[in-house]
Amino acid sequence: MAHSLLVSRSSTLSTKEIHTKTYSNTLFEAFLNQHDDGDWAGALGSLLPYIHEVDRTAAQIWFTFYPLALARALREAGDSTELLQKLQLVGTYRLQDSIDSSHTFMYGHRYWPDVKRAVVEHATSGQPPASLELTGQIRSVAHAVAKRIDVDESLLSGITAVGFATLQRVGMEAFQASAGSIHLDRKVLRRRPEDVLAARARDDDQGLFGFLRGQEKIYTVTYDENDPVAVFKLINTQQLTTAAANDKRDHRSRNPRCMEGEGPIPIQCRSGACGTCWVGMLGGAEKLSDIGVLEAKQLKEFGYLDSDGESKPLIRLACMAQAFGAVSIVIPRWNGVFGKFIREERTQEARARS
Repeated sequence: MAHSLLVSRSSTLSTKEIHTKTYSNTLFEAFLNQHDDGDWAGALGSLLPYIHEVDRTAAQIWFTFYPLALARALREAGDSTELLQKLQLVGTYRLQDSIDSSHTFMYGHRYWPDVKRAVVEHATSGQPPASLELTGQIRSVAHAVAKRIDVDESLLSGITAVGFATLQRVGMEAFQASAGSIHLDRKVLRRRPEDVLAARARDDDQGLFGFLRGQEKIYTVTYDENDPVAVFKLINTQQLTTAAANDKRDHRSRNPRCMEGEGPIPIQCRSGACGTCWVGMLGGAEKLSDIGVLEAKQLKEFGYLDSDGESKPLIRLACMAQAFGAVSIVIPRWNGVFGKFIREERTQEARARS
């Protein structure tokens, strides 16, 4: 994908700071490790009203993309080939390999250098926290950063929660060692939250005689809001993967999981059996067909979706989701089949607590 001049920022601590702090087994890590996926779901639910609308959906998608139970299993297993094969993990599934880039689809990503530094400072300060609750500490750090860089606190709440969660998943040593850098086009940095929300809500103009098209209306699917050419066209009612397959550009060099000639969404089947085509719905979830019984069952089996009863969830299998308008999606960097594994892990955690 072609990009213009990039702006890069970093929050890496100095060598002196690295050697004068002990990052392993901190009290803050111990505090974080008291929380599991269920606790995080509750914390995120409490935080949502304080997260700006531009990142409210994105934050929920991030936590779905990077479940804590899976991260813990991978950390404990090390380089276990057996576990990787069992869970059929493909792509960049280890969060430590994308600490600074896993959240590029969030508007708050632009503040990552400041947020990451603040999270490290909070974790190693040695001072008693203002709150003993997870949400309270996240809001406290977001508030401090907002005051320091003069930004609306609601724009920092989501990315700060992601910072806390990332530290827990990768450990302090890896978290601190990452560059804390971002690489965003200047045009992207100039966008206001309102601009992003308006773009997500906008449907394509069908032209003066668009009414004559009927069911043949053409819509745009955006799969990277930071890249103006990361789009493909969709005919009304098409499945996302069917439409994506008309994009014949070279996507395999960008993402090895993409099949040649099948577009930017990785896919190995068109029946919901492989799970490679899962996507997050940043904008336009309401413009998709209702989730069917098979899709819901498969999403749960893969581990991508926990809740039942949602007709238009934020996570979908692109091969089974029909679109009736312009939508903005996020393509995960990996896929696997770990639903049953995570449910077993959570059952064991619950038993250990009782």
